[in-house]
Amino acid sequence: MIQTLKRAVLLTVMLWVILGLGFPLVMVGLGQLIFPWQANGSVVALGGRPVAARHVGQYFGNRLQYFWGRPSDTVSVATGKPQPYNAFNSAPSNYGPTNALLVKDVKARILRYLQTTPGLKASQIPLSLVESSGSGLDPDITVQSALIQVPRVAKYTGLSQASLRRLVTSQVLGPELGVFGPKRINVVLLNVALDQLRHH
Repeated sequence: MIQTLKRAVLLTVMLWVILGLGFPLVMVGLGQLIFPWQANGSVVALGGRPVAARHVGQYFGNRLQYFWGRPSDTVSVATGKPQPYNAFNSAPSNYGPTNALLVKDVKARILRYLQTTPGLKASQIPLSLVESSGSGLDPDITVQSALIQVPRVAKYTGLSQASLRRLVTSQVLGPELGVFGPKRINVVLLNVALDQLRHH
């Protein structure tokens, strides 16, 4: 009985050391060795100051002079109230396609685009700009989703639409690993480039 208990304790300690300490340390070491930038959060710096993470979206929807990303339905952990792009509480709304709240949200988002973007028609708005992402943290939008926002950004920044279209084109990323998904634009990187264009 005592021998069995000792073996069980020894086995538990060994597994804890191997799987609880050894394996995570090896993975962290490999991450730092092979993918150091990604392993350290893919930090985007501006003027030597960290301003964002490459793979986590940010909320720009309260500022008309920036390009907006996908809607985010994340909420505050403390209050339960909407807090877009809250990385501490990544989640979708889980509303089904016939849910009245989803329909209301989509209509409100369409209306906001129509009210803020000169010359825009509802039929031109991609679904991804009015439907929230599964994580609530999606950093990317389609090229078309960025281009339809050019008139609004031009209006509120004073930049020409031609220069903004060139900026959007310069920020196009290819499919993941060259194969998966469509061409896309990282909204954080696009807005960082926009700030640089405005202030230089």
